[in-house]
Amino acid sequence: MISALLIPLLCMAPPDSSKTTDTIPTTLSEVVVTGNRLQIPFKEINRNIQILDRKTIDALPARSLNELLSYAAGVDIRQRGPFGSQADVSIDGGGFEQSMILVNGVKVTDPQTGHNSLNLPIPTDAIERIEIIRGPAARIYGVNSLTGAINIVTRKPLKSDISANVYAGSGFKDKDTREGDGIYNGRGVQLGGSYVTDKQSHMLYGGYESGNGYRYNTASDNEKIFYQGQIHTSGSDVLTLTGGYVHNKYGANGFYASPIDSQSQEIVQTAIAAAEYRAMLSEKFTLTPRISYRYGYDDYRFYRDNLSKSRSQHHSHALDAELNGTYHTGAGDIGLGLETRNERIKSSNIGDHKRTNYGGYLEFKTTLLKKLDLNAGAYVNYNSDFGWQAFPGLDLGYRMDEHWKLFASAGTGQRIPTFLELYLNQAPANVGNADLGSERAWQAEGGLKYYNSRVLLSASFFYRKTTHFVDWVKAQTTDPWVPDNFDQNRTRGLTFSGNYRFTEQGASWQTLAGLSYTWLSPKFKGGVAEGLLSKYAIESLRDQLIGNLTVQHRGFSLTAASRYNQRISYKSYVLTDGRLAYQWPRYGIYANAQNIFDVTYVEAGAVPMPGRWFTLGLKRAI
Repeated sequence: MISALLIPLLCMAPPDSSKTTDTIPTTLSEVVVTGNRLQIPFKEINRNIQILDRKTIDALPARSLNELLSYAAGVDIRQRGPFGSQADVSIDGGGFEQSMILVNGVKVTDPQTGHNSLNLPIPTDAIERIEIIRGPAARIYGVNSLTGAINIVTRKPLKSDISANVYAGSGFKDKDTREGDGIYNGRGVQLGGSYVTDKQSHMLYGGYESGNGYRYNTASDNEKIFYQGQIHTSGSDVLTLTGGYVHNKYGANGFYASPIDSQSQEIVQTAIAAAEYRAMLSEKFTLTPRISYRYGYDDYRFYRDNLSKSRSQHHSHALDAELNGTYHTGAGDIGLGLETRNERIKSSNIGDHKRTNYGGYLEFKTTLLKKLDLNAGAYVNYNSDFGWQAFPGLDLGYRMDEHWKLFASAGTGQRIPTFLELYLNQAPANVGNADLGSERAWQAEGGLKYYNSRVLLSASFFYRKTTHFVDWVKAQTTDPWVPDNFDQNRTRGLTFSGNYRFTEQGASWQTLAGLSYTWLSPKFKGGVAEGLLSKYAIESLRDQLIGNLTVQHRGFSLTAASRYNQRISYKSYVLTDGRLAYQWPRYGIYANAQNIFDVTYVEAGAVPMPGRWFTLGLKRAI
């Protein structure tokens, strides 16, 4: 196991063979983190934020957003269905409902259930970067960002072009005899195109993936399409339009009621749309109205061949309207705004329900104090079901010199229960609790950062106290699972991450190594601590270690990646992946190997994950 851990991760794409410069990134300080409020350069961020940039995404041996996130420090991906079928995501030991999901700052978290929040219509080739904001982020994103947020930033094309990515893979294991002869396999294609002029740009991506699974009743079929357009109307004013749709169908063997649900199947559809207008009203004042919509459909079939019984169908709608403003003063930047969100559901076993949320915020950021960066503000929220709440927050950074920086942050957050937690009627297996209260959290964190052209280091310690946290529990195995609020969940955590470039940028040989470690110590009061059986709390991460090594020479790129996960109650495991690629100026070929040592492991429930899997692909990149 130790030798496997010494094989490291954050991989980079191969360089253009016609150039001498490498593609390993060293310019994270130039990235501007995208938020609903103030836009802040990465080097001025005073909290724990991780970024997976485009070059990292290009070279990771991953096919889906779920798999990409599994390489991010402190992010816990618990997949029931691999290759993008279904995954729960949590940050720094929180629950899978406690992390907000956004696309370009637009909230797309599923109000029905967190199980479907990553079911998004965005092919991986359309992603520019992924921003992981760790810690309560209510001051930045409002409610439901209790332990952090994951913001997916899509690409902005610079020229008219087309791209294609075609791949196929297999674990070369025989199919279950109930499904016929042959081996388990899968295939996929992603196509993209962009049209760019001086005044506008348009991008359209589509993706299709299918496979016969990796064990009995795990076949999947996934189609998605995503559009983004920007139109410069006058001066610096910009209209941005976004839309997408995904249809995901997969065998759900063992997802929720193993072993009696071996014939289960699930169909999940998500549609998103957003329109935003950024208006420069003066040199100092920017106003950005935005409206967005998310539709979700979830069809769970306990018996895929008999739809007359044990079938659940859910239709959810979420409509957001926001007005964000930024005012630049001599002392610093002021962000302010208002937003409202209406959520509705119509369901066969949840019922018909609706609720409305109203929020407002005020934030101030300055870098004019001697060596001190400050970002402070508060978010005030009213929910029609849960009343008024206020969430203050403060980030501080002290620049010791041009390389070293001390940072500290303190923030608060709230999570409103999903419709499924409140109203589900799926007796005798799962029953909701209409009396649930909202979860609340307070977190403080402090740390140290160092960066130069070859080294990027960060280390921090945090303490988070969550009250009224929600867990699904039961006293006896014959009882139904029921969610309830418990007194406290106190979590201490230590995180470290570092990247080191062995050679100067521009050398013909490039080598980059990376290492990250996350240690978490959760303590529960109520629920598990009182002897009740827990459905989710005991699955939290305790230790996570991720390592990487990337070597490039001209058009060749070789990456090795390894990650170790240990949860509170599950058996620990080490997964090692690899990627070998060659890039011509516009075309490339690559081979991925996932779970090279064929490790047997479980991430959620009783669902065994795939063993060794190989993928071969051809790519024409923009």
